[in-house]
Amino acid sequence: MFDKTMIRFVLVGMINTLVGTAVMFSFYNVFHFSYWVSSAANYIVGSIVSYFLNKYYTFENKERNWKIVVRFIINISVCYLLAYGIAKPLTARLLSSMPLKVQENGAMLVGMGLFVVLNYTGQRYFAFRKAE
Repeated sequence: MFDKTMIRFVLVGMINTLVGTAVMFSFYNVFHFSYWVSSAANYIVGSIVSYFLNKYYTFENKERNWKIVVRFIINISVCYLLAYGIAKPLTARLLSSMPLKVQENGAMLVGMGLFVVLNYTGQRYFAFRKAE
C-alpha cells in the first residue's frame, strides 16, 4: 500500500486540496452557500482534476472504458457521502458550544481528512484497479 503510487496520490491530492479547498471555503464563507453545496462544489471540481491526474499519472491506467468512469463516480460519491455525513454530526457534537459557522467549517476540514483516506482506498482497489 505504501509505494510510488501512494506518493503520486499524495502529490495529486495536494493539487486537488488547494483547488477544492479554495472552491469550498469561498462558496461557504464568501458566497454564503450551504455546507452541502459548498462541500459538493469542492468534490465536483476536485473530482474532475483527480480523475485525469490519478488515472494517467498516479495509477497509470491506460484503459479506455466507461466502466472506469462509472467506478470512479461511484467511488467519489460513496466517499463524499460517508466522509461528510460522518463529519457534520461528529463535529457538531464536539463543537456544540461554538457558533454554527465554526462547526460547519470544522466539519468541512474533518470531512476532507476522512475523504482522503476513503478515496485513496477506493481509487486504488476499486476505481483504477489493475485488470487481471
